[in-house]
Amino acid sequence: MAVKLHTNLGTITLELDAEKAPVTVENFIAYVQAGHYDNTIFHRVIDGFMIQGGGFEPGMNQKPTREPIKNEADNGLKNERGTIAMARTQAPHSATAQFFINVADNDFLNFRAPDLQGWGYCVFGRVSEGMDVVDKIRAVKTGSRGFHQDVPLEDVVIERAEIV
Repeated sequence: MAVKLHTNLGTITLELDAEKAPVTVENFIAYVQAGHYDNTIFHRVIDGFMIQGGGFEPGMNQKPTREPIKNEADNGLKNERGTIAMARTQAPHSATAQFFINVADNDFLNFRAPDLQGWGYCVFGRVSEGMDVVDKIRAVKTGSRGFHQDVPLEDVVIERAEIV
């Protein structure tokens, strides 16, 4: 199963791994089908780390989400360059709609133990096309906006997401 993110900088195609992360993929697909990601932004961009989106509209208006899902980070998938993972708070099972794409190998985000410090971040797919777009996004200029840091100075918008 794949999803295309049409952004104002190009299209990113994501191959999702429903076998290794069934709850996470089902959750992500449900948000895509509901149109949740349409007109959201990549609101946190850190070159050498990751690009995060899926939770805010332009202007940093946070979108409402459904209930958090189970963290499936113990599925064996690793936070390597080009993989997509769920963002969350410090609570391991708090992911809702926000996700990030790793732009480097981020081993420290991988599952190590089923406790607060070791849960890690659930990888549920990888970029199959459009890594050049991801690289364009990671290179945009960022600054602070309100309480948020690393926010692109010019919006990087997910115009729409579609299942392909």
